[in-house]
Amino acid sequence: MSTTPVQVEVTFLRMERPPADRPAALPAETFVLPVPDCTVGFYRYLYDGVGRNHCWWLRRTLPDARIAAILRDPATSIQVLYRNGEPAGFHEIERRWDGTTNLSYFGLMPHAIGQGLGRAFLRHAIDAAWSGPCSLLTVNTCTADHPRALPNYLSAGFRVIRRVREEWPVPDNLGLRLPLRAG
Repeated sequence: MSTTPVQVEVTFLRMERPPADRPAALPAETFVLPVPDCTVGFYRYLYDGVGRNHCWWLRRTLPDARIAAILRDPATSIQVLYRNGEPAGFHEIERRWDGTTNLSYFGLMPHAIGQGLGRAFLRHAIDAAWSGPCSLLTVNTCTADHPRALPNYLSAGFRVIRRVREEWPVPDNLGLRLPLRAG
C-alpha cells in the first residue's frame, strides 16, 4: 500500500474542572442524541463526513471488527448533533480507567461549519464528559483540523499541555484531501 507522508503539529490540551459559566444554547432547530448501539456503518458515515476534509485517516484504516469493538466498549460513547433532521456533527467520548475522559473525536459535517453550531456543540460534549466519572478532560487537535478547532478548544477552557510534530503515513487509497501545509 502506498502512502503520502503528511507533516502535522499535534496540540494536546486538558481541562481540570468543569466550566463554571452557563453553556451556550444550541439553536432551536438542533438537538443532540446519544447513539448507544452505534453501528459500524453509521459510525463510518459520521467519521468520514466530519473528517474527510481534515485528514482523519486512522479509523478509516481499521477493519469493521475493530471499529465494532470500540463501539461496544462501555467506556466509549457517541453522540450526534442533528440540524433540521440530518446529522450535522458528532463527538466520541472515551472514559479511561484512571478517571481521565478523552474527547476522542469532535467535529461538524461540512454543511454545518460556519452556522454558529461549533461553540454550543463543543460545550455539549464537555458537559457530557463531565457528567460521568471524570477527574480530567483531554482532547487533541492538529494543524490538519479546521483552523477554528484550536481557538474553539481554548475559548471553551482547555489549556495547551504540549505540541508535538508528527509525520503521518496517510494511505493513498483513502481518497482524502491532504492538507497542502499541515505542519
